[in-house]
Amino acid sequence: MTTTRLAPLFLALGAFVASPFNSFAQDDMTPQDAAQKFGTLMRYVSQLYVDSVSVADLTELAVVKLLEDLDPHSVYFSAEELKEADEPLNGNFDGIGVQFNIFKDTIMVVSPISGGPSERLGIRAGDRIVEVDGENTAGIGITNRDVMRLLKGPKGTVVQVGIKRDGESKLLTFDITRDKIPIYSIDAAHMVDNKIGYIKVSRFAKTTMAEFREAIATLQKQGMRDLILDLQGNGGGLLRTAITMSDEFLSGEKLIVYTEGRSFEREDTFAQYKGLFEKGRLIVLIDEASASASEIVSGAVQDWDRGMVVGRRSFGKGLVQRPMRLPDGSAVRMTVQKYYTPAGRCIQKPYDEGVEAYRKEKFERYERGEFLTLDSLDLPDSLMYQTRILGREVYGGGGILPDLFVPLDTTYNSPTFSRILRKGLCSKYALAQVDAHRGDWDSRHASENDFVKNMSLSDEEMAAFKAYVIDEGVTVDEEEWTRSLPAIDIRLKAFFGRNTYESKTFYRVIGGLNEALQEAIRVLNDGTFNAANLAHKTF
Repeated sequence: MTTTRLAPLFLALGAFVASPFNSFAQDDMTPQDAAQKFGTLMRYVSQLYVDSVSVADLTELAVVKLLEDLDPHSVYFSAEELKEADEPLNGNFDGIGVQFNIFKDTIMVVSPISGGPSERLGIRAGDRIVEVDGENTAGIGITNRDVMRLLKGPKGTVVQVGIKRDGESKLLTFDITRDKIPIYSIDAAHMVDNKIGYIKVSRFAKTTMAEFREAIATLQKQGMRDLILDLQGNGGGLLRTAITMSDEFLSGEKLIVYTEGRSFEREDTFAQYKGLFEKGRLIVLIDEASASASEIVSGAVQDWDRGMVVGRRSFGKGLVQRPMRLPDGSAVRMTVQKYYTPAGRCIQKPYDEGVEAYRKEKFERYERGEFLTLDSLDLPDSLMYQTRILGREVYGGGGILPDLFVPLDTTYNSPTFSRILRKGLCSKYALAQVDAHRGDWDSRHASENDFVKNMSLSDEEMAAFKAYVIDEGVTVDEEEWTRSLPAIDIRLKAFFGRNTYESKTFYRVIGGLNEALQEAIRVLNDGTFNAANLAHKTF
């Protein structure tokens, strides 16, 4: 972008003042000229404007608007926002180490994080945190943001919590020394049958590859020969992590991705080492929320004919951001390059109609029917490329198109089910039931595997949930309830599993509603994958 677009931005801050700025030829304005112009305007506003104003606030507004006018992914962070934004990518944060829900206006511990300070002190699932440093936290309308403010803090600092525990008549007090708490990238890693492994990756962070390699090794010990890598809903993360994950699947010195920008020459990145899964059938699941780093991995797998991409067209983010610090501790993440897949595709979708149109594009896909069929897509020959080994047709210009399209499954949809989902009633009900009868749920099945395989809800239990839904103000249409009942049943089981065992149990159960996962399992088992004659045997 040329700097000539900056002038209208600065003029939005106040009335035009003619004389000082007319001395600059706009087409030749340098960054130093622009800074002088902006500084002069800020002095006028500060000294002469009719009302008192915050120069700091106006400056932040200008920075935000400037970056917004460049592209949708160049963004500004205050010093505090930067710290919060970096936590998921760094793979940890400082805190007490619990997963929590706000249940009946009280902080309830869903589970202590393994190895964290709360678990070491004996804090349990079901405990209610009713005081923090002597401050009452129950029945006051506490929010998630309040909880984070109270419980997060620098490593080594101490926070005192008062806990109400079932079976204990007195309040239990714990002095918790905050520590580094891991943020995991692998939501689930398990076998879906005796030879197919499944790994769901939620983000690409600094710690992702250590988790991923551990998951691969564990599943291989359990007999994994084929892998389904689930990147649905994965919005991306670190470019380097995406490259390293791709390297686990590609042999030799195959090109993984290349980047280039106006101020940066083309830089090619190749596979460098023997990966843990260079041989074996591979399927990557994507959808409309899979972006950036997810598209690097799926694009490399597709372009080298290494495996099959299954699902729906990905988001379409092919821009690379670089963090740059500003003098006051804030920072910008500025787009400096575009990335390209091994076949030469830039999969960045257009953003020339502004940020709002860019953000709404995903919803427009739904409205024009793309989630149900690909017929609505216009795929000109100018966007067509060929894969590196088999010469298959693939397309750029806006996301990764799957090799096998899986439409959004609307079989169980109904207004009644939607109302249940919007109010989060499956989750709330399961949490309440397990909390009230934890001993019964702990003993109901011999193990997590037994739960996943044999868990069933009786007609009486489903009727009790239905009564709960009605008590919560949801109007239940009987025909809609019957149509949606299979999905309601699976979601309830998944939430019961999460609250009885661990978060990963949820994904073992909810896979029954993951249409792309079910299609991938079918493709691996019915000969469809082998019929595609992909190059996985050559890697």
